[in-house]
Amino acid sequence: MYAFPKKKKGKFTMNNRNPVVGYLPDERPTTWRLFLYALQQVIVMFPATVTVALITGFQVSTTIFASGLATLFFILITGKKIPLYYGSSFAYLTAIAGLVTSEAIMGKLSPEALEQLNAWKDGLVATLPMEAVQYAQFGIVMSGFISIIAGLIVRFSGAKAVEKILPASITGPVAMIIGLTLAGNALGDAYTASATFTGDSGLVWVVSLSTLLSTILFSRYFKGFLGQLPLLLGAGVGCLVAAVIYWIGGSTADYNLFDIMSVDMVVADSTWKLGTGSFFALPAFSLPKISLEAVLAIMPVAIATIPESTAHMYQLDIYVNDIAKKKGTEKKYNLISMLDRNLIGDGIGDMITGFIGGPAGTNYGENISTMAITKVFSVPVLIVAAILAMIISCFTPLIQAIYAIPTAVIGGLEIYLFGAIAAQGIAIMIDKKVDMFSAKNIAVIASIIVIGVGGQYAFGGNIPFFGMDIPCVAGAAIFGILLNLLLSIGEKKEEKEEIQE
Repeated sequence: MYAFPKKKKGKFTMNNRNPVVGYLPDERPTTWRLFLYALQQVIVMFPATVTVALITGFQVSTTIFASGLATLFFILITGKKIPLYYGSSFAYLTAIAGLVTSEAIMGKLSPEALEQLNAWKDGLVATLPMEAVQYAQFGIVMSGFISIIAGLIVRFSGAKAVEKILPASITGPVAMIIGLTLAGNALGDAYTASATFTGDSGLVWVVSLSTLLSTILFSRYFKGFLGQLPLLLGAGVGCLVAAVIYWIGGSTADYNLFDIMSVDMVVADSTWKLGTGSFFALPAFSLPKISLEAVLAIMPVAIATIPESTAHMYQLDIYVNDIAKKKGTEKKYNLISMLDRNLIGDGIGDMITGFIGGPAGTNYGENISTMAITKVFSVPVLIVAAILAMIISCFTPLIQAIYAIPTAVIGGLEIYLFGAIAAQGIAIMIDKKVDMFSAKNIAVIASIIVIGVGGQYAFGGNIPFFGMDIPCVAGAAIFGILLNLLLSIGEKKEEKEEIQE
């Protein structure tokens, strides 16, 4: 029987025809749907977060746990009103690598830790020594203050105040050099075999290139939910190719590109383990060690995540209010008015993950896109997703499987990811309509790019400066900010004179 439209709160809705499917931030799906939606959010964040851990040498289990814990705190800090997932950021890769391999940090390590660090640099082990991680942790914790300060500026002076200090002519080039300074690492990993592999070195390129090309094709042609998983699917293709090479080679170690890590190695730094830890073990938590070098290396990089985080809030605001309008609700979800809370939450997320031993992060666009596709913006879903991530991080077989991924596969992903980071820097400048004919902008952009990229290839990432080793990305960012402020002196006066004329 046809049901006539019912009038409700001034809106006409249909009972049985064309119901609007979706969940707003304050709505909760039924239990089973809640679990499935949450699992989907974990799957989406998993590839990028795990890849950051594998590249930086941070503990995979700790990184996954930290992302879940930081997400929970973010949701609580923002009053359970902003549906965002906090995951590991690629922006800090150069800074972390440059820091832990600098003479300043290496000189502070014990002989055992220094031996492990050198083995990590040579690709013989998958993780950094805990001592090196602890120094990086302090820089990550301190980097949280950048986002918090930006959030406070937005709260008291408005969003435009941040743009004056960190215009696109700075944040764009900084994002570019973060990607470009990692180009050498990407190609190096793409040609790295396992410790036991002695077969034709050309086969290593087959694995890395198959990973790269499949990831690009998946991101280009897959739509919907699968379109959000190009990294996961690309890594799957690369691992499948590596498995075929292993099988054709007679299943011998000579043709094995997989990196096998024993249970003892995986749980060596575990906080607590069940029995031998072969099935269940808590992640390796560690406390930061104070280091001025870590502050100089990592803290300035946080400026590159602010435009991204801000853009995510604008996206989220549009998506959520569109669903609210279609559902006929009179409640307004003015999420963009909570931009200050978002930035403060990001900063506290960095502090939390850095305090327990995870890499720095940001809120994830992948999870926002998944919410847009599924129309599920429920905060309870993200709370469950965060808890699931924390539980998953404790299962040793899963962590072993992640560490087994061939380095060549990671290298194939890195070529795409690091290039995408550099391209994002260009996109920031295009989106903000940076005047490329302005002498001031050209000077700032040129200086940042040359200092950042030149510092990486001339000095290995750390620029010697009056007895200090300044990480190239941090040095470029600081110089760019100071130069922009210097060249902005008298700018308002000139504008007024032009208007009067």
